[in-house]
Amino acid sequence: MTDATTQPLDPEFLSMLVCPESHKPLVQRGDRLLCKESGKAYRIVDGIPNLIVDEAERITDAELATL
Repeated sequence: MTDATTQPLDPEFLSMLVCPESHKPLVQRGDRLLCKESGKAYRIVDGIPNLIVDEAERITDAELATL
């Protein structure tokens, strides 16, 4: 179950994650990991990042501007 109040991922763990498409670092925003370079958002489900490119969402222009 996805929870809008997802706890932040451990910083050390997050530092090891990269976007599977662009190979650039990810930024956590709520229950998603965002990649500025690819424009993709990956969901965090039950504390587990879903880094499957085909299941990622496009980041809106407004969200891209905040990264």
